[in-house]
Amino acid sequence: MKLAERCSESIETAAKLLMETFARGNKILLCGNGGSAADAQHIAAEFVVRYEKKRRALPAIALTTDTSILTAHANDFDFDSVFARQIEALGNAGDTLIAISTSGNSKNIIQAAQIARAKNLNVIALTGETGGALIDVANLTITVPSNVTARIQETHILIGHYWCGVVEDNLNVSESA
Repeated sequence: MKLAERCSESIETAAKLLMETFARGNKILLCGNGGSAADAQHIAAEFVVRYEKKRRALPAIALTTDTSILTAHANDFDFDSVFARQIEALGNAGDTLIAISTSGNSKNIIQAAQIARAKNLNVIALTGETGGALIDVANLTITVPSNVTARIQETHILIGHYWCGVVEDNLNVSESA
């Protein structure tokens, strides 16, 4: 109940932002660490492949998946800017970044959000109870009302699935012949 009471408006606003992003022909970028990286990949796959309906692919990229970029950047520079660097290369004004951090304090996620904002991307943050420092750099933050990492991550993927369903139900994304 806390989730519905506290987050339903921001979850709906984020869903509309994602639909607007796709409707303009822009893309979604996603990033996170650990379980949040897995969530980023999962949500990106649902948009690109499909969620429940057979339809055209939607442009979404998980910035957590290219091991050559991740390891080269971490080795040659640092890990704090590993996602920011990819946004520098791949992000365009009008795109949307979904930045996932259970604490809201992951330095590489905060830097990604900062670069995204500087490049005029919209930033949706998925965090835990407090929102952490990420709340200050995102356009919109969904703060899951929990301090338990497992509950936060379970809720993040629930929200991601909800967004995928809303997009499929409301955008003209039917598969073209």
